[in-house]
Amino acid sequence: MNMPSSEVTQVAQNGRALSVDELVTEYMQTKQVSGMVVAVIQHNGPAKFYCYGVTDAKNHYPITPDTLFALGSLSKGITAEVITLLVNEGRLHWDDTLDTLLPPGTLLSADAKKITLLQLVTHTSGLPRQPMNLLSLEHLVSYLRDGENFYQDLDSDGVLNYLSTFNAPLTHEPRYSNIGYAVLGYILKYKTGQSIETLSAQKIFQPLEMDNASFDPESLRTFPQRALGHAGDQPKFIARGALTPDWQFSNNMVGAASLYSDARDLIEYTRAHFSSTGNASLDKAFADVTVDYFPREKEAANIAWITDTYGQQKITYQVGYIGGYSSYIGFDKENQNAVVVLQNSFNWSNYIGHALLKRIAQK
Repeated sequence: MNMPSSEVTQVAQNGRALSVDELVTEYMQTKQVSGMVVAVIQHNGPAKFYCYGVTDAKNHYPITPDTLFALGSLSKGITAEVITLLVNEGRLHWDDTLDTLLPPGTLLSADAKKITLLQLVTHTSGLPRQPMNLLSLEHLVSYLRDGENFYQDLDSDGVLNYLSTFNAPLTHEPRYSNIGYAVLGYILKYKTGQSIETLSAQKIFQPLEMDNASFDPESLRTFPQRALGHAGDQPKFIARGALTPDWQFSNNMVGAASLYSDARDLIEYTRAHFSSTGNASLDKAFADVTVDYFPREKEAANIAWITDTYGQQKITYQVGYIGGYSSYIGFDKENQNAVVVLQNSFNWSNYIGHALLKRIAQK
């Protein structure tokens, strides 16, 4: 989340911090972003929304706090919190291993058998981001030209085959893993008999009254007016600002990448991580997921979330990138501040959320 040196002027000019409007407008012009929304909570006060642009050039729906965006890997946070709730209920345990979490007869290497549930949710299992094989490379190269989903293989139960030859690294430092979360998707279905759509709705979305959040986005009334994804920094060989296809999953990757929601729901969801919800189970789970399981100054590993430390300030956050979208949710627990940034363009420079959380902490 460190800001590229070439973009320092987008946060401050002549020693003056840019306003949200100035910051986002400059960013959108530079990155050719069609639409963005920023939500801010300061000192646990009411949420403020800043909306810019449109969903796409054809439909031209204005971006609002209720505009639906694809959230990519922000899905993992919800999935990990569902698992945390199940652990707190005693239905799962953090020290459960793949040897007991997967069906009898599943081919597992000696190292794979030892992977624990806690290691999977904290990205400390040693599993890589994705399989390193020729088929994965072919899908990635195709994505650079057409923008199509290149994680189809992880969506199938064939993802378990990777575990039969897995050799763990010497150290279990955090290592972001889509494979790990695809395996979690399989485990959830196998152990509960329920989909992540059902579990997340029952345990998180309904209690928090998140009416515009779902792993089954087509079921949402706002889906037809959603923000459409556009090329940005990626896919490399598609013109910046061109429409890109939606990514769709139906099996193990649903809980890792299929979530859609809007700024209004997400900012209140983020608030719930530092302000009581009135639901004791949720409050405990949200406290549990912000524990540093692998402490370090930058990208300390929490349960799905990560934490950066800047002097006395700690920022806990998640980012998501999928198809033609980039998303950020973050909070400063001590100061009770939160920021959500959603854009319908794929850009790695997702630093606006951090910049705002640093700024409002000083006020």
